[in-house]
Amino acid sequence: MEFMDNIFKYIGAVGIILISLGIISKRRKVRDIYDILGGICLGIYSISIGNLIFIILQTIFTIVAVYDLIKTQFFTKNS
Repeated sequence: MEFMDNIFKYIGAVGIILISLGIISKRRKVRDIYDILGGICLGIYSISIGNLIFIILQTIFTIVAVYDLIKTQFFTKNS
């Protein structure tokens, strides 16, 4: 079981790294993709530790990032 715990910790660490990369990214699409992937990773980690508040937070964070990506890709006029 320790192996599985470590896997989930690594997934969580990857999520933190991806979101950090999203924060420093200058391109909005890239930032959204990093946020989505990082949010999913941290969501998986939060499910593994059973933290309901964190699960809700990551779900909302990921949904907002998906919404922002869709909005900017399909509903923003290119000048």
